[in-house]
Amino acid sequence: MRRSTGLALLLAGGVVAASGVTIPAQAEVREAPARTAAGDLKTDLDQILADGRLTGATAGVTVRDAGTGAVLYTHNADQRVVPASNNKLETTAAAFGILGTGYRFRTDVSTRGGRLYLRGTGDPTLDAAAYDRLAADVAAKGVKTVKGDLVADDSWFEGPRLGPDWDPTDFPYYYAAEISALTVTSNADLDVGTVLVDVVPGEPGQQPKVSVTPGTGVVTIDNRATTGAVGSASTVSVDRTVGTNTIVVSGSIPAGVKFEDEATVQDPALYAADVFRRALKAHGVTVKGDITHGTTPRGARVVTARRSIPLSQIAVPYLKLSNNMIAEILVKEIGKKVTGHGSWTAGLPVVAKYLKTLGVDTSQVKQTDGSGLGHSNYTTATQISNVLKAVQRKSYFPVFYDALPIAGQPDRFVGGTLRSRMGGTPAAGNVHAKTGTLTGVSALSGYVKDPAGRRLIFSIVFNGYKGGAPTDLQDKIAVRLAGGSTASVRSTARSSGGVLECSWSGSC
Repeated sequence: MRRSTGLALLLAGGVVAASGVTIPAQAEVREAPARTAAGDLKTDLDQILADGRLTGATAGVTVRDAGTGAVLYTHNADQRVVPASNNKLETTAAAFGILGTGYRFRTDVSTRGGRLYLRGTGDPTLDAAAYDRLAADVAAKGVKTVKGDLVADDSWFEGPRLGPDWDPTDFPYYYAAEISALTVTSNADLDVGTVLVDVVPGEPGQQPKVSVTPGTGVVTIDNRATTGAVGSASTVSVDRTVGTNTIVVSGSIPAGVKFEDEATVQDPALYAADVFRRALKAHGVTVKGDITHGTTPRGARVVTARRSIPLSQIAVPYLKLSNNMIAEILVKEIGKKVTGHGSWTAGLPVVAKYLKTLGVDTSQVKQTDGSGLGHSNYTTATQISNVLKAVQRKSYFPVFYDALPIAGQPDRFVGGTLRSRMGGTPAAGNVHAKTGTLTGVSALSGYVKDPAGRRLIFSIVFNGYKGGAPTDLQDKIAVRLAGGSTASVRSTARSSGGVLECSWSGSC
């Protein structure tokens, strides 16, 4: 299995955070006077960065006093680097500053001319249960028959649905789903635009049973898999043929062992409408027409509506688990709010403008998406640290800080992508930081308190290293800043897992 989905309670709430926006102020960058710690900070960090895996690589590193902005250590901090998911730090700051932590997405169901319209505005929390509740509301309003079509209205966002610099070979997989204003999440991690594919083995030599959750007729299963002997190797895989909604299950699954994975769905709006239509049927509402695309007409009567949990709560799975699709939804939502156009073209310049108010030198930053999935994004360690410095003065900072992964905390919705890192060190429960991984890219940027209780900001971005992602070097730096011994950090070189911009394996 790729990972567990766990903890549905997020969709029901339970995370309390501050909201509101203050007037942005400029961040400072000042060189600190030479200062030392036990073992000398510069000497210790230079020694960590002398690791042979970084030979020929770009290693941008900065450490700053969070209160004053003073630079305590720097190493190629102004050299441009691909940030991977550290891009989300910029996107998140802009989303909290522009949309607000209390922002909620709205989904409504309207009727006119015998048609039923399902309109979305980007809500990433719409699961099958949410569509079921909408259907129950429609039935409770006395609607029994829809004579015309069920219209999927995703016009709130504009195309394209896939990032301009994303690798097409990633499109079948959950971390590169299509971005639509009307979509379905298949789990509590809010992986929108996906279905869960369950593979249950039969007897050895037989085909396994394959099903999808939520149930939908939009996808077609091409089951080419077989059941192997008990204890045999698992080679089962789930893939979607790009350009179609055919999901191919192949390989061998050992008898007695279940397998679960996710696949993206082409055209999430039609997928959402199909899930909704099935829910309507379950509540006694018959749709006689087809499922089609369209725009809700003026004058349509609203039958029912749903508001999402606030952005402060959505931020937990988004940042803890490095959810790419939520980052892209936020960029498009920012564009829609400020310019009236829900697109990357509209949203990204607004994000850049907000970053400038934080004291970021935007000439050194390029965002081609919100998540960092594209290799054409770039920034510097200094500019990342400028974001981290400036957001501390914002009313949304408690939400920002708490939503970051926390080192060594095993709960997925607390430790997130750092849950298996730095455990048993002074960094555990101390480091709040964003991870990032692409092929040849590994990053870690955030906050840590030193032994005196002083908060430090750090940004570590490696590009072009040898072998697997040298996350242990990032951990050694963070542990050293926390006052621990770098000898306590196990030396590993974790694989980045292809071009994933994620951390569910614990390695990002």
